[in-house]
Amino acid sequence: MSLLSGAVDLPLLFLAAWALQERVEMAWTWALVAALFAAFFSALPPLAYLVGYLLVVVLARVFQRQVWQLPILAMFTVSFIGTLLLHLVAFAALRFNGSPINLADTLALITLPTLFLNFLAAIPVHSLMRDLAVWVFPSEEFV
Repeated sequence: MSLLSGAVDLPLLFLAAWALQERVEMAWTWALVAALFAAFFSALPPLAYLVGYLLVVVLARVFQRQVWQLPILAMFTVSFIGTLLLHLVAFAALRFNGSPINLADTLALITLPTLFLNFLAAIPVHSLMRDLAVWVFPSEEFV
């Protein structure tokens, strides 16, 4: 799904939602896997996705420990900051490689539409990953 030149970043949303779950421990591994797949299908340098997705997992883990009473607020915050961080890392990588892109155009045509689409998809992705985490890691009261 795309809007202008922005598109929903499902790997970022899935990583954020998975890392926000309380009993999940292997979010780092999934960040590496998602970065490898995204780098394979993208023209960005692999290090850009690796740094971006690892920052998203770090951010999600910090918010998971701090904002534990409002997990959907943490999901919105992590998806917002994570999208900005990933786009900043991608912009820096492209500028370093000599691409003549303008920051204002990038923000208006790519980052803002991506933020809007990520916010639309954040709630269903979060509930899907919460249900998956409950199914994969059942609590002791249900066992």
